[in-house]
Amino acid sequence: MAFRYGEYHDGPDPLAPPYDVRAALDEMGDAILSGSTPVHALRDLLKRGLPGTQERRGLDDMLREVRKRRRDLRERGRLDGTLERARALLDKAIGQERAELFPDPSDDARLREAGLDALPEDTASAIQELSTYDWRSAAARQTFEELRDLLRREVLDSQFKGLRDALANPDPQAMERIRQMMSDLNDMLDKDARGEHTQADFDAFMDKHGDLFPEKPRNLEELVDILARRAAATQRMLASMTPRQREELSNLINQTLDQAGLSDQMRRLGEALYSRRPDLAWNAPERLTGEEPLGMGDAVTALEELADLTQLETALRQDYPGARLDDIDEAAVRRALGRSAVDDLEALKRIERELEEQGYLLRRRGKLELTPKAVRRLGETALRRVFSSLDAGRRGDHDQHDAGSAGELTGSSRPWRFGDEQPIDVVRTLVNGVRSGGIMLGDRVGVRLSVDDFEVAETERRSAAAVCLLVDLSYSMALRGTWAAAKQTALALQALVASKFPQDAVQIIGFSNYARVLQPDELAGLDWDMVQGTNLHHALLIAGRHLDRHPDFEPVVLVVTDGEPTAHLMRNGRSAFEWPPSHETLELTLAEVDKMTRRRATINVFMLAADDRLKEFVDEVARRNGGRVFSPSADRLGEYVVSDFLRLRRAR
Repeated sequence: MAFRYGEYHDGPDPLAPPYDVRAALDEMGDAILSGSTPVHALRDLLKRGLPGTQERRGLDDMLREVRKRRRDLRERGRLDGTLERARALLDKAIGQERAELFPDPSDDARLREAGLDALPEDTASAIQELSTYDWRSAAARQTFEELRDLLRREVLDSQFKGLRDALANPDPQAMERIRQMMSDLNDMLDKDARGEHTQADFDAFMDKHGDLFPEKPRNLEELVDILARRAAATQRMLASMTPRQREELSNLINQTLDQAGLSDQMRRLGEALYSRRPDLAWNAPERLTGEEPLGMGDAVTALEELADLTQLETALRQDYPGARLDDIDEAAVRRALGRSAVDDLEALKRIERELEEQGYLLRRRGKLELTPKAVRRLGETALRRVFSSLDAGRRGDHDQHDAGSAGELTGSSRPWRFGDEQPIDVVRTLVNGVRSGGIMLGDRVGVRLSVDDFEVAETERRSAAAVCLLVDLSYSMALRGTWAAAKQTALALQALVASKFPQDAVQIIGFSNYARVLQPDELAGLDWDMVQGTNLHHALLIAGRHLDRHPDFEPVVLVVTDGEPTAHLMRNGRSAFEWPPSHETLELTLAEVDKMTRRRATINVFMLAADDRLKEFVDEVARRNGGRVFSPSADRLGEYVVSDFLRLRRAR
């Protein structure tokens, strides 16, 4: 036997490895750490598509394909093809009749010619008058019947897609079957409006008339959607024509339905469909710029697809409040872009769904938020970024994965106690297990350990630090483009303390016109405050309380700002703003600096602007407190802050 292997095309690759949703979070993290919000970061990720999978399309790729498809449809043809062909057949029939009458010298021939000369210019009216005319020419009679067959097929095809082929060779029985189908359809809709319809009724209808509906709807709701979208497209076709064309084609439609005995049934159906789907664009005009004349059925199909593409484009843009991927109609995607696009959309939905199910994202009151689990991972990402930029040659300034968190080893050990952070002494633990008779014999030889057997390696005591990072949230941080770097720095420091120095007590304080403590889980989604004021006075007050709660900890105070203090906290708890800074603001702020000095807390300031007043202020802080002043660029802020923190911890 011979086998051929090739690329799998019928949906997602069943052998593809599962998608790691953490990669999606890391992609979002790049945007979040650059200053974006979680909702915008997720939207941008979904627009780009799955990271590292070139064959998968993102929303932007689908959007480009939809827009191209719309352009192609608009350039496909023009809407008056049926009118043009009807006029041509009418002129041909009249010409054939005149050719038959011309050789006849009788008064009857002249009278018939006069009647032909007096026909209205309007095509529908001329066809109406000729419907009772007794044709002399057999060829003319055949051409006129061809015209009426054309109108019947096009009118019915504009309402029911596929009936044009069913009426290619019309006979009285075929038309009677269509009349019966429409009667049964209207009766089913009336029954549904009374709440009496069942799925069995629909199944019986499809068993009887299903071959007239190539879309193969599964229930009445799907059938109504199919018919309503097509009926709305027919109305849009009429609305897109000139007033004269609209009147002429409307008359042809009404005349054809009357002659077929379908006028009342079609009116009932139109009213029922409009009442069920008033949300469709029933009378919105659409412009087609092509040169090829389209028949009514083809024109309605094009306009129906254009309406689908317009709605699909809106959903794919995802730029409206509360937008979600579930808003995108998979059926519309399949119709417009094919099965593979549905698979791509499902892959994007899986990202959004997995981020929520695996605990990285949380929707609260319609707002997308990062969970603490996601913030921890983003903090680790920020920390890796910082360490990657540090000079690896500087001792202690590189990421060290094999160091414990409890200090340097002393060479001795002791029994393990609950809560110990020291590393397990494996050799002595196993020896204790052997001595206590924990050897297992038989098929397997091993050592059975109990809790009392465990010993830990003793380490030198590592001092704990009370860390305060004061981050400027004022509007000027966004204007200068430094806010993203400040947020990334805060996340990196939080992650560093949590992973390397868990005994430390870290507090991050944001300040603008007021100051507030920032919780770890709100750091990633944090945005700058669009208010006036840099209230370092209030931030130092809060930091002082944190240090006072940990009197035995080594105090570490780091300040990130791009401007001198312009606000202070008054006795009544309100913020007082003044620019240039008032004497009272500077005096109160420096008083808090002096308190920090008495607490033995060194204040290191990271200055993100080169203003003269700011430089003068931070120099005064350094003179009073003994701290240092740094002037890093925004892209090196994290490196400076983390390096300084590590230097302080080593010194302690």
